[in-house]
Amino acid sequence: METELVKGNKQEEIKRNTSKVYFFIIAIAALVVTNVYFYVKFKSSGEKVYALTVEKENLEVEIDRIEAELDKMKIENVQLSPPLVEKELDARNKIVDLRAKLARKELSQSDIDYAQSTITSLKSEVAYFTLDVNRLIQENKILAEKNDLLQKEVSESSNKISDLKNSNLNLASKVNVAAALKVSNIAVYGLQEKRNKKLEIEERAKRVDKLSVNFTIADNTLAKEGKKDVFVRIIDPQGNLIVNQDGNTFYAHGEKLQFTFKDSLQFTNHGEEYTLYWTGDNKFVKGAYTVLLYSDNAIMGRSTVVLK
Repeated sequence: METELVKGNKQEEIKRNTSKVYFFIIAIAALVVTNVYFYVKFKSSGEKVYALTVEKENLEVEIDRIEAELDKMKIENVQLSPPLVEKELDARNKIVDLRAKLARKELSQSDIDYAQSTITSLKSEVAYFTLDVNRLIQENKILAEKNDLLQKEVSESSNKISDLKNSNLNLASKVNVAAALKVSNIAVYGLQEKRNKKLEIEERAKRVDKLSVNFTIADNTLAKEGKKDVFVRIIDPQGNLIVNQDGNTFYAHGEKLQFTFKDSLQFTNHGEEYTLYWTGDNKFVKGAYTVLLYSDNAIMGRSTVVLK
């Protein structure tokens, strides 16, 4: 009896131990399943975050490329039309908005999808914008070439006009020179005025009262008829120009000259003879007096008288 009781107790203890083992096995299995669940869950979540991060970086690279394309247009230094300026501003505003959204710490897949869609649209817009700008650059180059050609033609025309003006000036100068009056003969005499007011030629300096300049103007078909001013320069025996106190001047051959006196005559272009008189402020002295006649900015002729 005692033996059977012991056997029953042992069997009962074995059953309890077996139950405990099963419990631990079931608990361990549940723990393993839970760990596997959380491992898979966290692994999936980590991969998703990593994937979103990679996509975000790729999108930022795309945005950088788009912005670089816009900046390239500025390097071209092209004056954009108002519509193109508006397109560029719109694109840059979208870039700023995209960068702000991608800079947020928590991004969902929908945020990434929206950004991707916006970038695709932006790429298309910038592509068309680039085409428009390149077309504008080509048009500007063509206009610049045409402008250079036009400037060259204008410059050549200006040079031709300048050459023509110079030619006309040279011709006019030659005509003026050719039209200047010239004397065919000229003679200077010393004159003494007698008591009866009669003038006689005198060679002795102390008796000379005035000089007489007699000349004939040669015919000139290029010279205009009419009143002519004649400027007279008289050089005394000491080689000094005799001038009055006013120091009057005129121009001849492009030079400014002083004159002794001037007179006017009527040019008829018929070989007329003329006589001019000059009375000095001082007594005449012995030696040679040289007389030069000028008209129309050129010398007409010269002659010398020697007083004894």
